[in-house]
Amino acid sequence: MRILHTSDWHLGRAFHRVNLLGAQAEFIGHLVTTVREREVDAVVVSGDVYDRAVPPLAAIELFDAALHRLAGLGVPTVMISGNHDSARRLGVGAGLIGRAGIHLRTEPSAAGTPVVLPDAHGDVAFYGLPYLEPALVKDEFGVDKAGHETVLGAAMDRVRADLATRAPGTRSVVLAHAFVTGGEASDSERDITVGGVAAVPAGVFDGVDYVALGHLHGCQTITERVRYSGSPLAYSFSEAGHRKSMWLIDLDADGSLTAERVDCPVPRPLARLSGTLDDLLADPALTRHEDAWVEATLTDPVRPADPMARLTERFPHTLSLVFAPERTPDDPQVSYARRLAGRSDQQIAQDFVAHVRGTGPDEQEAAVLREAFDAVRADDAVREVAR
Repeated sequence: MRILHTSDWHLGRAFHRVNLLGAQAEFIGHLVTTVREREVDAVVVSGDVYDRAVPPLAAIELFDAALHRLAGLGVPTVMISGNHDSARRLGVGAGLIGRAGIHLRTEPSAAGTPVVLPDAHGDVAFYGLPYLEPALVKDEFGVDKAGHETVLGAAMDRVRADLATRAPGTRSVVLAHAFVTGGEASDSERDITVGGVAAVPAGVFDGVDYVALGHLHGCQTITERVRYSGSPLAYSFSEAGHRKSMWLIDLDADGSLTAERVDCPVPRPLARLSGTLDDLLADPALTRHEDAWVEATLTDPVRPADPMARLTERFPHTLSLVFAPERTPDDPQVSYARRLAGRSDQQIAQDFVAHVRGTGPDEQEAAVLREAFDAVRADDAVREVAR
């Protein structure tokens, strides 16, 4: 069976205020063309179809058009909800849409109920594990501790239990939306840390033939059978080095597989430039970036006059301007934002306690902070769904 694995469409998202709906529509067209020309047997979309729980109308219309085009090909599609999606909204009409061959899996309770698709060698069972917010699904899975590994492990226990009841030789594919250990994050993924832990080990998924992951925006291979497709478009300058693509997976009769990357259209390349303003304007080596979306980091010791206007004369698609004068880390003029860069909410809070009190939080106090952050994020998830 030939499977096309994609994820993290984030329909409705902009890039530094640039509307990406046209580029997202171009990707959908590319996806449909790939399905047709490469004779794909099934499409899997591993979450974050939309960029937010209540997407704009234009994004919903693009999704609707995508469903019609995929259904028109007669190729089954399996989709799950991600942490950016409202699972309940995305799942509306799932039963009816399923009759057209588009299978939406947004209910955690259905983790062990696969979409079964046959080929010449037998059945392939597709199990959809939507994003599992631990605090919201721990009761469904009967676990005491609300953690990513715990709830994903319980969901996978249901998958393996169902698979054990099926005919010998049944192959299996799991769709999941999670941060798996070994994956490389970018700046554009929403933090899903629970209890100080964001990642789960790849071993959670043992026992299935292929795991189609979503959440991280870089295409990457965790193991031969566990892969991220990544997002089809760049959504932050941290993705400037990404090669945006989908996975074309050939799943053989014995469960062995081969994988090929299929590149996605690039609306405009990204460039992260750093240096003094005069250097950026004069360096001939930067000519190749003049048509790119640019993030410019200026290292001038004193902020120059009209930097954005001057930059856009050479780089008309400059979208982000950062000031980072070359100073030592202990220089009092180092910006607050720079000191916090790369630090989690938990670390920032602990640093604040240490600053005010003179000593950092002890183990019990750190646990209270973790519980508070986890409760706020879980509450935010509930509020998004209820909107």
